[in-house]
Amino acid sequence: MTNYIKGIAASDGVAIAKAYLLVEPDLSFDNEKIADASAEVEKFQKAINTSKIELTKIRNNAEQNLGADKAAIFDAHLLVLDDPELIQPIEDKIKNDQVNAPTALTEVTDQFIAIFEGMDNEYMKERAADIRDVRKRILANLLGVELPNPSMIDESVVIIGNDLTPSDTAQLNKEFVQGFVTNIGGRTSHSAIMSRSLEIAAVVGTKSITDEVQQGDMIVVDGLTGEVIVNPTDDEVIAYQNKRERFFEDKKDLQKLRDEESVTLDGNHVELAANIGTPNDIKGVLENGAEGIGLYRTEFLYMGRDQLPTEDEQFEAYKEVIESMEGKRVVVRTLDVGGDKELPYLNLPDEMNPFLGYRAIRLCLDQPDIFRPQLRALLRASAYGKLNIMFPMVATIQEFRDAKALLEEERANLKQEGVEVSDDIELGIMVEIPSTAALADVFAKEVDFFSIGTNDLIQYTMAADRMSERVSYLYQPYNPAILRLVKQVIEASHNEGKWTGMCGEMAGDEIAIPLLLGLGLDEFSMSATSILKARRQIKELSQSEMQELANRAINAATSEEVQTLVKQYTK
Repeated sequence: MTNYIKGIAASDGVAIAKAYLLVEPDLSFDNEKIADASAEVEKFQKAINTSKIELTKIRNNAEQNLGADKAAIFDAHLLVLDDPELIQPIEDKIKNDQVNAPTALTEVTDQFIAIFEGMDNEYMKERAADIRDVRKRILANLLGVELPNPSMIDESVVIIGNDLTPSDTAQLNKEFVQGFVTNIGGRTSHSAIMSRSLEIAAVVGTKSITDEVQQGDMIVVDGLTGEVIVNPTDDEVIAYQNKRERFFEDKKDLQKLRDEESVTLDGNHVELAANIGTPNDIKGVLENGAEGIGLYRTEFLYMGRDQLPTEDEQFEAYKEVIESMEGKRVVVRTLDVGGDKELPYLNLPDEMNPFLGYRAIRLCLDQPDIFRPQLRALLRASAYGKLNIMFPMVATIQEFRDAKALLEEERANLKQEGVEVSDDIELGIMVEIPSTAALADVFAKEVDFFSIGTNDLIQYTMAADRMSERVSYLYQPYNPAILRLVKQVIEASHNEGKWTGMCGEMAGDEIAIPLLLGLGLDEFSMSATSILKARRQIKELSQSEMQELANRAINAATSEEVQTLVKQYTK
């Protein structure tokens, strides 16, 4: 039966493919006594062998797609499967206590996990996580349940899940993954942002998609309108195939603007830059005619692994991006974890309000042993092109000064070691906390540039969690309060001869672009896939008219009034 579901359009495109459910399976079992212990041991050994075959395949896939460092996690899991000190006690328990394999597996591994977690040694604590992961796989094979694994997909699918973590999205192969749909999230959730980088259709915040879809159902995802159809009719499939064709034709048309400048009708140039997560995103940046990188999210270097990246690993990643851009500006954001971006191996504290807690620059200043290698890697990479560095979540001028002091210490250390470092690195901050926007005139005297992170600035200004569907109506990029803060930041930078960019999702929003143009924004940084559409739009706008629009918008009372004004000015 055909089912129609509405969510939030998160990434342009139309996908038509079978559903692949990325949900935790039910691994519950009955604690039963058994009659034939040797048959149960054989069943257990078979589950071990199947698990080895699966993990070897996953490991090889991970090495091919994500690199040797990510594959190392699965090497550790394979070692657990070969460890007689773990395997033998499980087999003994089946024989001696006459219990079924799932019971023996769970009881023995529980003991090992408790021992490892009780140790002071960080390395040993990580082994507990390895045993948990391996146990889940063996248990699934004992129960005949398939564990989802996005990196192993080898046919056209639409991913269906509650949410996608950054490490889930990092494993998606866009050759096969046509789109995805989630229960939770908004346009600015990390899964949505990653889907735009991967150029796959996405709808988020449906609330119930995982309850309404079976593995293998045919799914239509309309990332342009936020509509999802489960088991569409033949006519609907044809209609959406046509819509997908038109979408690709429009993309082809936009390619004609790839090498053109981003200039308004009245001759004013603005910079259109791209947001990226990894060096793999550079191909899309160049194909979409970006004039620079406005945000390199370095946290993806730290994710999907079991230890911090080394200074050399980071240096290679930054150097690759900077060299690829051939002298165009690359703005790198220093490590921004915490909030909804967790690194299990850091053992960050659980907090009531993680978005307002121990994250980003706060964590880096508190743990300079994590921060310094990143600063050194960035400084070393600066010799290969035009690098700008910005610090995230800065709330006070002292935080900026402390971060800058660490950077200057590492610059001096490198020069003393005879390492070449550029003398032309601009140093800026993300403006995403209202206190920083309010003091923009003070910050502008000390920083080289601002980059407004609207995803967080909006949620902090409106006191509305951007991950919560229930208060999503308060996530209002066009609210006059937000526009006034943006105006204040831009004017403060211009008064000091500095520039302001924006790397939040608002920068690529077709309703926001006329307003931001009128407010005098210098650089718009967005998902690479939005650049050519933004360029086409800017070429049809007069900046002087947009200034008039912006002046009226900041004096409006509501977000709706602002949207009505934009429509009047951009007919």
